This record gives sequence, structure tokens and C-alpha cells, in this order.
Amino acid sequence: MNNGAPAPARTRGRPRGNPPTRESIVSAARALFLERGYRRTTVRAVAEAAGVDPALIAYHFGSKKGLFADVMQFQCANALTVDDVLDGDPAALPDRLIDAVTDLWEDADFLQLTAQGGEAAEVIREYLERELLTRLVEFLGGRDATARATAVVTILGGLIYTRYLNPLPTPAALTPSETRHILTPALRAALAPRPRTAAAAREGRRGSPASG
Repeated sequence: MNNGAPAPARTRGRPRGNPPTRESIVSAARALFLERGYRRTTVRAVAEAAGVDPALIAYHFGSKKGLFADVMQFQCANALTVDDVLDGDPAALPDRLIDAVTDLWEDADFLQLTAQGGEAAEVIREYLERELLTRLVEFLGGRDATARATAVVTILGGLIYTRYLNPLPTPAALTPSETRHILTPALRAALAPRPRTAAAAREGRRGSPASG
């Protein structure tokens, strides 16, 4: 007679108790994406590597594309922590922005992930738009915050494209230190508040309560 309790059946859908963390799934997926590439990595393979039911991946990430996005976002957040970049001496913000980008993109694993087609490009665009641009607008504040943040992200996007995604010989040959030296003045100018034009000042006066 077998008095042992039967092994619990693996359940599908939302897990009960203490499920494996998203981080453990992302870690397993990252290793497989690096080893096999995006197209040859399956959700089932990730689930097996993480020791979870494939339904748990669908629950947390929606699809393989969503899982890959989380892997890329995790890589971005590890190197380009926006809070860390924005914190500190405002005068050194341009240097910190350049260093954050080059530190991230000089990482061999991250470069390998970015080479995995349109999925990677889409994640990078979303990160620059939703995380960096949005946070910069909030950080800068004021009437011209969006214009200033857009100028900054455009410069950084140009750096990413010409040095890493579709490298031109001259930018690609620069060291990170040389890149910082060349681009810091442009970022400093982009971050500077825009002077109000005479027309804008007149418009502001017309719209003020005192002007009536």
C-alpha cells in the first residue's frame, strides 16, 4: 500500500502560492536568445529552462515577442538607469547620458541581442520614447521641456545609429571618452532652456489676465 501523498499536478494559467518570479523567466529567456537567437528560441524551450509551464509565460508576457521585449528592457534598465542618470550635478548630465549609452552598447551581450531583427529595433524605439524621453520631459519641466528632451533623444539616437546599428567608420572608431568629448557640447546646448522670442512674449502678455 502506498501511503505517500500524490505529487501535485502542474496547473495552467495563473499560478498559486509562490510562483517563479518574472526575473527567473527573463534570465532563462536571455540565455536562450543569446545562444539560439530570437527565431530559434521557442516559448516551450524557455519554459523548460525556467522550470515553468508555458502558460505562465503567456500569463506574464503575452507572447514570445513580449518576453523578448522584457529581456531587452531588462538589459537597458541595468545599464541606462534613468534615475541614476538624472540624479546628480545637472552640469554633468550630458556626460552621464553619453556614458550610459556607450556603457550599454559596448556590452557584447547587448549588441548580440540588438542584432536580432525588427523585434530588437522596436524595443529600442519604445525604450527611448516611453522611458528616456518621457522621463526627461518630467525632469526638465517648463514650457520647452518637450523640445529640449526631443533634441537630447535625437542626438542619442543618432549616436546609437551611426556608432552601433549602422556604424559609420569615423564615429565607430572613436573611444567612448572621445565620443563624450565630441557630443557633450551638443547635449548641453540641447538641454539649455530656450530663450523666449519677442513674438512669444507678446503672445504671453496678450493671454495674461492683466492684458484685458
